[in-house]
Amino acid sequence: MQKIVNYIFLFLLLVSCKAKQVVVAEQAAKETDQSSEVIQKHYQNKLVFKTASIRANASYEDIKQSLNINADLRIKKDEVIWISLKFFGITAAKAYITPTRVSYYEKINNTYFDGDYRVLSNWLGTDLDFQKLQNLLLGRPIDDLTKEDFLAEVADQLFQLKNKNNTQIEKIFAFETGNYLLKKQFVNQKIKQRNVTITYPSFQNQDTNFLPTALTIIAQDKDQVKIEVEYKKITFNEDLNYPYSVPNGYKQIIID
Repeated sequence: MQKIVNYIFLFLLLVSCKAKQVVVAEQAAKETDQSSEVIQKHYQNKLVFKTASIRANASYEDIKQSLNINADLRIKKDEVIWISLKFFGITAAKAYITPTRVSYYEKINNTYFDGDYRVLSNWLGTDLDFQKLQNLLLGRPIDDLTKEDFLAEVADQLFQLKNKNNTQIEKIFAFETGNYLLKKQFVNQKIKQRNVTITYPSFQNQDTNFLPTALTIIAQDKDQVKIEVEYKKITFNEDLNYPYSVPNGYKQIIID
């Protein structure tokens, strides 16, 4: 379980990378119009809710092991992400994440972490934030697409955006041509030779909100890690609680 939690941080690292911005002297108006239109129409698919409860099945696989777990996710939009992982109905790990703090504990090694994003960012050497994780779970681009320059094209029957200034970090976002929902996001750290691909096979329209029915994360570093999550039940705007307390006797993970 400790290893799985560490890979969650790896995913956050990969999707949070920031490349140095390079000023582009000239830009084709047609490309700008195409990419701007895709971005604008994607963001017209708004998510309007206060809370979301998601019950899911998840699988984890690396070169040494594979396992299946059940997951409960509760989101108070822009405020709290609460995650409970269970094996055979028994809670194995919990996480409580806010815009200012990340906390989790896992029962196999009886350890816990509690710290702010500054600590994690210093440890991983890149910026982390709450919004990126929330977007990933809700089938939204991990980055604000309005703040970068992209080249637009149609590939594999999808609208595809590629960041222009990709000498260090390559980013690709692919959208359905009919409704501009996100199908894939890809981040590649070229120098460090590691990347992550997040795909969303389909979406469902529930209470005027389009949410993914599942997501797949494939991270390639020294080895490959694959996580698949299938959303079994989603409900909105219920009165949710977010119980979280570290059991007595657990050892704190200290990150310098």
